[in-house]
Amino acid sequence: MSGPVVVGVDGSSSLAAVEAAAREAERLGTGLRLTHALTCSSTYLPPGVPPWDRDGTATRVRLTEPLTEARRAARRIAPGVAVTQDVLIGEPSVVLESQSRTASLTVVGSAPVAGVGGRLRPSVAGRLAARSRGPLLVIRGRSAPDGPVVLGDDTSGEAAEFAFSEATRRAADLVVLHPRTRTARSLSALRKKHPHVVVHARRTSSWTGHALVEASGTAQLVVIGARHSVADTLRISAARILVDHAHCPVAVIPLRQT
Repeated sequence: MSGPVVVGVDGSSSLAAVEAAAREAERLGTGLRLTHALTCSSTYLPPGVPPWDRDGTATRVRLTEPLTEARRAARRIAPGVAVTQDVLIGEPSVVLESQSRTASLTVVGSAPVAGVGGRLRPSVAGRLAARSRGPLLVIRGRSAPDGPVVLGDDTSGEAAEFAFSEATRRAADLVVLHPRTRTARSLSALRKKHPHVVVHARRTSSWTGHALVEASGTAQLVVIGARHSVADTLRISAARILVDHAHCPVAVIPLRQT
């Protein structure tokens, strides 16, 4: 897909995601789109001019300040990348799911969201893991610079290709977590395509988000594939756990329906 890299912007907590998105846009040779989702619950926009903001200045600042800060951060990282921005109405995960349909990559942070009464709601990343229609990169934790790329129980298809490509780009080993023993045979084509990647098959007693979270402690990146269907409930559940609890960045790759 040749669309832009899309990054969710919600203030200073998302600047790490913006910086990562700028690097990815530069690497992919595409543009960067900064997206801020405006929800009815977070901002009240009554008809006419609010009495507490007679000339609209405060409202405009609240809408544009996070995007202005994000644009500066992107320019520092990748000054040659074309940057656009959008303010869209809707729940963030729904807005970004729509944007992901034409994006090369969607990037978000993983901070939880405060709900009514101060209770934490599931993160945007957690909800988007079950919705994104393109590759999703969740920036969280701390990437181990000398660690491997970890692939979670997907030895064929889009997720495996993404993991091999990332391992090649990072000059990193690839660890494949798998509860079965078909890894070597099913990865043979990708091994030939990426001959410099050293692959380690690690047998696990079960394939769950918690096993992937444990493996993320020494990894640069964890990659997991997921189909957006009832039949793939296990993968969706694992992806949600991973993006909210991993110790390093996570890539969730949607798999084609079969």
